[in-house]
Amino acid sequence: MNHNTPLSPRPLSDLSDVRRRVLSAAQLREQGVTAAHAAEQCRPEGPWQQLLPGVFLLHPGPPTTEERLHGALKYASRPGEGGACGSGEAMVTGLAALALYRFASAPTLPALDRIDVLVPRTRRLRSAGCARLIRTQSMPKPEEVTGLPVAPVARALADAVARLSDAGTVRRLLTEAVRGGHCEPSAIVGELNGARLLSRPHVVEAVDSLLAEGRAVAEDRLYDLVRMYGLPEPVWNVDLRLAGGPHLGGVDAYWPEEAVAVELATRAPRPAHARGRAGAPELDTDLSGNTTRREHLERLGITVVRISPRKLRDTPVQQAMVIRTALMASSDREPAPYVVVLPR
Repeated sequence: MNHNTPLSPRPLSDLSDVRRRVLSAAQLREQGVTAAHAAEQCRPEGPWQQLLPGVFLLHPGPPTTEERLHGALKYASRPGEGGACGSGEAMVTGLAALALYRFASAPTLPALDRIDVLVPRTRRLRSAGCARLIRTQSMPKPEEVTGLPVAPVARALADAVARLSDAGTVRRLLTEAVRGGHCEPSAIVGELNGARLLSRPHVVEAVDSLLAEGRAVAEDRLYDLVRMYGLPEPVWNVDLRLAGGPHLGGVDAYWPEEAVAVELATRAPRPAHARGRAGAPELDTDLSGNTTRREHLERLGITVVRISPRKLRDTPVQQAMVIRTALMASSDREPAPYVVVLPR
């Protein structure tokens, strides 16, 4: 190797691309750099340093946050992959991922001592240095954030919550995920359930706040949809009851003259406290009985439109059309029996 080799030490100002500053042993070999030469460059006071086993930083001095992220991914990836986005072999998760998603309630990247990296369960590596490996049986499809493969928000939250014991921190993270539109409550609760975290009391408390926050956000979107697209004003959040008969259940919006009801699909799996740590979560009673109740309402001539928070967020025009169509079609149906409408 001579001084013209591309990987020769160069001034830090010349190393504008982090991918040229952080290289794996496999990448160095591809450039003709032997293990012995790499070790010589990493001697005390040398121009290089070993950031992680098999990962080299081609300048002296502390690594930047970006270099730590790339180094952790290179360490966790298979030789030659380099942690490329979309490889599916390694991705940033946990608090580091939430920081990349710009969560205000997550610590900043420089404040994190360890960077969590999600890898397949079969990966034969141990956590080392700044890289903490989290193994999973099924790798999710990564998102690309600042050119890095990052776990989806719901999965990153579950990996972060697994290491957090402070209820306030957990609650703030989950609430921000919903309030910021990063993901729906059901996705978060599903990941928490998959990670067997719903038996922890502080997580259960945070989930209660999460579901309340998710419902409030969905209700606001429904209010906006009705007004923005010129739908008739319904009565909001009411209970329905047959005159002198049984209670029919609550709905989020109801048009009495047209006998059309809207329900928000905001319920999610909840922990079954009575089943203990090993028990599987059971569904909220409103959701578990929803099909039967909906069928009963429709047999009475009441049209029920069920809308998920995701559809309200992503396709409001289509949801407004569905409601408008149901209202217009009311004239073609047999009149519904008289229903008592009570505030919920």
